[in-house]
Amino acid sequence: MASVSLELHIAEEAPAADHHASDQPQPWWRVMCLTGVDYFSTLGYQPGIAFLAAGLLSPLATLILVLLTLFGALPVYRRVAAESPHGQGSIAMLERLLPLWRGKIFVLGLLGFALTDFIITITLSAADASVHIVENPHVPEVLHGQELWITIGLIALLGAVFLKGFREAIGVAVVLVILYLTLNAVVIIVAAAHVIEDGHLVTDWSSALTAEHGNIALMIAVALTLFPKLALGMSGFETGVAVMSHVEGDPDDGAERPAGRIRNTKRLLTVAACIMSCYLIASSLVTTLLIPAQEFEDGGSANGRALAYLAHLYLGEGFGTLYDVSTIMILWFAGASAMAGMLNLIPRYLPRYGMSPEWAGAVRPLVVVLTLTAFLITWIFDADVDAQGGAYATGVLVLMTSAAVAVTLAARRAGQRKLTVAFGLICLVFVYTTADNVVERPDGVKIGACFIAAIIAVSLLSRISRALELRTIEISYDARAESFLRDCARRTIRLVANEPGARDEAEYDEKIAQLVDDHDLRDAGDIIFVEVTVPDYSDFESDIEVRGVALHGRYRVLTVEASSIPNALAALVLDIRDRTGVRPHIYFEWTEGNPLMHVLRFLLFGVGDVAPVTREVIRRAEADRASRPHVHVG
Repeated sequence: MASVSLELHIAEEAPAADHHASDQPQPWWRVMCLTGVDYFSTLGYQPGIAFLAAGLLSPLATLILVLLTLFGALPVYRRVAAESPHGQGSIAMLERLLPLWRGKIFVLGLLGFALTDFIITITLSAADASVHIVENPHVPEVLHGQELWITIGLIALLGAVFLKGFREAIGVAVVLVILYLTLNAVVIIVAAAHVIEDGHLVTDWSSALTAEHGNIALMIAVALTLFPKLALGMSGFETGVAVMSHVEGDPDDGAERPAGRIRNTKRLLTVAACIMSCYLIASSLVTTLLIPAQEFEDGGSANGRALAYLAHLYLGEGFGTLYDVSTIMILWFAGASAMAGMLNLIPRYLPRYGMSPEWAGAVRPLVVVLTLTAFLITWIFDADVDAQGGAYATGVLVLMTSAAVAVTLAARRAGQRKLTVAFGLICLVFVYTTADNVVERPDGVKIGACFIAAIIAVSLLSRISRALELRTIEISYDARAESFLRDCARRTIRLVANEPGARDEAEYDEKIAQLVDDHDLRDAGDIIFVEVTVPDYSDFESDIEVRGVALHGRYRVLTVEASSIPNALAALVLDIRDRTGVRPHIYFEWTEGNPLMHVLRFLLFGVGDVAPVTREVIRRAEADRASRPHVHVG
């Protein structure tokens, strides 16, 4: 019965952890569109945010951002793709570098910023979609001033889609991305034609820049200080790596290192970055030159929708409305991409740490929690696109900085000195960009800190509440261990829990003598010592491999490595019962010391007063008292 309950537990968690796992791999360009609904949709608000941040220097600051994208973020994430070909991302790379609880807490912190990035993607994109709805001239006047409720309605609709089921996402993304990029290209080309026609626009802009900032060197220096505020234009890289498992590779790709998938993912990242870079520079130029500065301000017609403003101005209300619809759809679907990312990201780590409530393994409850969280963030920011920009940028930049750190350390481990230096310099740039963004717009850190605090609090409470589960995925035995159990099963299986010390004859003789004395046994008979060691107490669930060892010619010992001694012993005796059909006996001795300290040692380090905890784990796993293994404590 215990093994059945364990299988059910794993089965309940699997669907969320392997979301879309059954989908067939897709060509890289189609998967790029799935990433692109997040990445490319920032064109809906990026030019406006760029002008508010940098003013007339917006094109120059955008150019610096593009250079950082192509020569900083892109090389970093190409390396991340090579290091994590199954979509684990930079978080998993850093997790491998930090052992035990340090790694777990560090990952939880990064998850907090990742959730900041994804949640704000949903709320900011929906908020900008509501702006495009309200500002369309064909929309009734009654909707003006109702952006908050429109945004909440869009988020609710997004949540409803995931409650119903998320299918054919890539196919929808392809249509939306192609339509959206095509319409943006038309708007930018038409706007550029007007710039060329009115040649004085460029000279007026140049004169204004010179009057405001002086020479070109000073302009570049100022732009270097301003470009971190434009960091929204670098979103999408972490998502691009996260969807690697959907990228089609070569037929002969290996399981550990699928070269074709890695190559195609690098191509995906490169093409997406190049496309976005061209759009960012072009859109920044035409919007800066053609839109009056006051229209970018709060309440202005171009606030949060600069390219839409140009579409209505130069291509008429019909085309402008079509542009608005495509923008609304891709911004809304950008939220879908973020939601899918969280449904993949959260179950990937928290269940493995034992740090997720039972409902986190199921998609629908998790969707409800994430949707309600998005409601709260939308209400806090009053659906303001500009106000949410700092939080979004912080989440993006922290993840990019962590990726830069991860690839720098990976290059150093591989002995690649030149790459280590290059990635180290990129890392310093991202650290500066992140720090500057935090100083200028601390909202992102505040929200990230709230997410981190919530994740850590919920995770620790969840781990404590689940501490008495079996925590074992699978148990296997080598040939000698099986022979020990087979021999003893003919009579009585007596297991003796032993904390290994010197492992000499005196240690085992003393243990046998104590067993006979404590339990008033005439003869200990055939006994098997069980010794559990804990290599990583921060793990939660683990596979157990039981090895049989014959010591000193007459002692039979089963050795086990697990994350927790009592949980492993409970799982072992239940599994032995199921394998042999015999209820085994397991013997303990009481542990001296403060009971409260033993509880803390068990929760943190997987040790403590083993006997009562083992018995309680068995009791919870096996409801039928007559079927439980015998537990003896002396």
